[in-house]
This record gives sequence, structure tokens and C-alpha cells, in this order.
Amino acid sequence: MNTIGNTTAQTPGHTGNRRPLTRQRRRYGWLVPAGLIFLTLIPVLAGAARLTELTGGAAITPRNERFFASPIPVVTHIVSVTVYSLLGAFQFSPSLHRGRRSWHRAAGRILMPAGFLVALSGLWMALFYKLPPSDGLLLLILRLVFGSAMLVSLVLGVLAITRRDFARHGAWMTRAYAIGVAAGTQGIILIIPELLTGPPDVTTRAVLMGAAWMINLAVAEYVIRRRSRSRSASG
Repeated sequence: MNTIGNTTAQTPGHTGNRRPLTRQRRRYGWLVPAGLIFLTLIPVLAGAARLTELTGGAAITPRNERFFASPIPVVTHIVSVTVYSLLGAFQFSPSLHRGRRSWHRAAGRILMPAGFLVALSGLWMALFYKLPPSDGLLLLILRLVFGSAMLVSLVLGVLAITRRDFARHGAWMTRAYAIGVAAGTQGIILIIPELLTGPPDVTTRAVLMGAAWMINLAVAEYVIRRRSRSRSASG
């Protein structure tokens, strides 16, 4: 009897060690939403600067004249992407996701329409705004492709949750979020040529921005597969 008791006491999964491990997981679990918030600060701050420009009577230039001519789509995009990116980051917190499902559902009711507004306003601007000098046909095509992919992901996420298929819902919403916050990754990637050689040309800029969307989607697929393996192991 004493041998069995001693063996149990030394087992790593014993109750005596469980609390520190749980606290450690919670601490590291907040690194993901914190990192996502840091990533999205780039487009959020850029959007805030654009709103200030529109409301403060800034000088009209070839780069911003399309926004002054039709401000509603860009204002809708800025507000919705700010809500979507910042609030959406907390959906990747394990403690909030598992421990407070009511919070997760309430946040989802805000994130879903915000996500649709992000995708639809982005597609509208790509189709109907005049291309600025720094853009080109390739970037326009990429924006239409990835904007449509985000919209389709959101629709499939909605359909999955109506069937109570939570795994597929989470997968499609993760893909949609990855596309929606790619502006942060694009900002980081575009800084490199800016610092080394100056602003990239139209084609290079489009390629780098496309690479940022692909990087985000690759990370999203890694997260989705990791969740699937975790569910299989626990099931």
C-alpha cells in the first residue's frame, strides 16, 4: 500500500502539480491574443490616421482622393476591421474559449457581422475605387481573390454553426480571421524593402502583399490541424 501511495505521489499528473501547470498554461495562453493584438496595431493605427485625415480636412492627394470622393466604404472598413481584429484576437485565448463559452458566443455575435463588413467593404473598394499610383492590376486581383475567400470562409463558418459543427465552424472562422488581419503582416513585410532599398515597385509590392496573405493562411492551417490533433488525443 505504501509503495502504491509513493508512486502516485511522484506522478507528474498528481493533484499537487496540477495547479502550477494550469497557471503556466493560462499565462502562455495569453501570448497568442497579445501577439495578434500587436500585429493588428499596424492597420488599426493606420486606419485611425486615415479617419483623422478624412475628418480633419487634410490636403487631397492622388493617394487619398478616392477616399474623400466616397468616404462611407473606407470608414465602414476601418471601423469594422478594428473591431474584428482586436476582439477576434481574444477568441484565440484558451481560457476564454474553454472556460467562458457565453463570452465566446457573445463575441461571435459581434465578430460575425463585423467580418462580413470587412470583406464586403474591402471588395467594394477594390472594385470601385480608382487604383492609386502604388497599386496595379496584380494587387487588384489578389485583393479580389482573398477578399472573396474571406467572405466564403465566413459564410461556411455560419453554415457550420447552424449545423452545430463546432470544429468546422472554428476552422472556417480561423481562416477568415487570418485573411482579415493580413494587413498587419503586410505592414511588417513591406517595411523590409522600405528600409533596404526604398519603396518597392508596383509588382514587388503586390507579390509581397500576396505572400503576407499566404503566410497568414499557412499559420491558420497549422492552428486548425493542431486543434484537430488535440481533439483526437483527448477523445
